[in-house]
Amino acid sequence: MTSEPTVPSAPATWDPQQYLRHSGHRTRPFLDLLARIPDLPGQGGTGGEAGAVHPIRIADLGCGAGNVTALLADRWPTARITGFDNSPEMLAAAERDHAGPTRGGGHLDFRPGDAQDWTPRPASYALIVSNALLHWVPDHAASFGRWIDGLTPGGTFAFQAPGNFAAPSHTLLADLLTAPRWHQRLAGARERAAVLEPTDYLNRLMDLGCTADVWETTYAQLLPGEDPVLDWLKGTTLRPVLTELADDEEAREEFIGEYRELLRTAYPRGAHGTVYPFRRIFAIARKAAPTG
Repeated sequence: MTSEPTVPSAPATWDPQQYLRHSGHRTRPFLDLLARIPDLPGQGGTGGEAGAVHPIRIADLGCGAGNVTALLADRWPTARITGFDNSPEMLAAAERDHAGPTRGGGHLDFRPGDAQDWTPRPASYALIVSNALLHWVPDHAASFGRWIDGLTPGGTFAFQAPGNFAAPSHTLLADLLTAPRWHQRLAGARERAAVLEPTDYLNRLMDLGCTADVWETTYAQLLPGEDPVLDWLKGTTLRPVLTELADDEEAREEFIGEYRELLRTAYPRGAHGTVYPFRRIFAIARKAAPTG
């Protein structure tokens, strides 16, 4: 068995408008995660103590267009919240639509940052949260230790990640990318990162001294319109492909046409729309607080 040469992949170009086309379904898992995050050290569940001198700090890794980062400000309106992302397009949208003071006297801002090498200052954040990011980050669990080191005592690390890599939408794409027509052309667009199983996350987080709550949910998403699964994937999974083919409209349309037909068979439209089952993995880890 011979191994393929490693082909460096260009950073995917993101389209905030396309991503937000299914914002309701994309936001729901974050809301489910947010509902399970406990009160943070130094602040109650909906706000801080009056006159607090040092507002809590929250980091959102992979903030994207900032729409879910803004939900953190609704839960903790006095906090200083920073969203980090490595997409200039997403950061520009987040800055435009969400940056600035929050209703409780806190502040929301956005900065460039890549989860592969992002390192918080020790004990600086009451909450580090990540929504639908970690599947893009190779060996992301190896970063858990330094991220948890960046939590204040009693702080929380929470994330949600897609767990649907065995779904037809992804297996069909993987097969298409290795077909003779696309094998060499799109070698740099193949998915490399993935997620662990819930039990693996649970053990890793507990090995780091945290108390952990890990679970999974499969959402039976009902999508409207023509080719809605393709439209969904254009906002996320297909971004590396669309980036690679950005300068070749004919090849891009050919690839999308082939993939569209595969998806229509795998996800037929029904009387109420197209059902796109989507598995998500959730984890909440709380760092130990000092005793005594």
